[in-house]
Amino acid sequence: MALNDTYDARPVQQETAVGAGVQLLLLALLGTAIGMGPAGWLTGLVFAFATWAVLSRALHRARPASFGPANRVTLGRAILVGAVTALVADSYQSSPPVTLFVGLTAVALILDGVDGKVARRTGTSTPLGARFDMEVDAFLILVLSVYVSMALGPWVLLIGGMRYAFVAAARFWPWLNAPLPPSTARKTVAAVQGVFLLVAASDLLPPPATAGVVLLALGSLVWSFGRDVAWLWRTSRVLPVLPERARVLERVGG
Repeated sequence: MALNDTYDARPVQQETAVGAGVQLLLLALLGTAIGMGPAGWLTGLVFAFATWAVLSRALHRARPASFGPANRVTLGRAILVGAVTALVADSYQSSPPVTLFVGLTAVALILDGVDGKVARRTGTSTPLGARFDMEVDAFLILVLSVYVSMALGPWVLLIGGMRYAFVAAARFWPWLNAPLPPSTARKTVAAVQGVFLLVAASDLLPPPATAGVVLLALGSLVWSFGRDVAWLWRTSRVLPVLPERARVLERVGG
């Protein structure tokens, strides 16, 4: 007898649609306020559609009972990141107002510390929410890296591209997909990347100091990724030996 599937995805999917609508409204406000060009509009629209499509598909697979308060905060951050992305794309034609750019980015970074706390306090932590949060963080760092690289050079893109390079490498070396132990140092390094890049983008410091801040961000990120890759490699060398050793002990009566 076939099971009756009573899951109703409409309430959850409606929230993603509302998020896409708010994204379009914010883009319209930005376009009116600063006269955003075609590059900014196109990039913002692509971001809004891609976010809606990917998130809708992920929710369809996860089938959550509700969207959840923490995911609403993360969706709000994604909307701000979409606006920042549009401003960065538009900056190739004309520089965005620094106050507006810094303000939107700062709010997005501040909210990064909110959604996790909301999830824990409301008991709504989920793998989907954690992944959503991580992807929004990673994309914001990538966008900020692109913006800062226009002043300091393409080497800054290493900061935004490192996480994506790690994900790509994991397709060839599956041992990179193993779970990592919790680390305060890793979380701290990840958190300061956005702050350092925002300081560099704000033009508050003289050029040498700005370059030093970004170099510090890159150095700490290389150290963090290097430490994690080394741990994963050592673990991958040890774990396959354990089952084989157990079989040998069984055969010899150990």
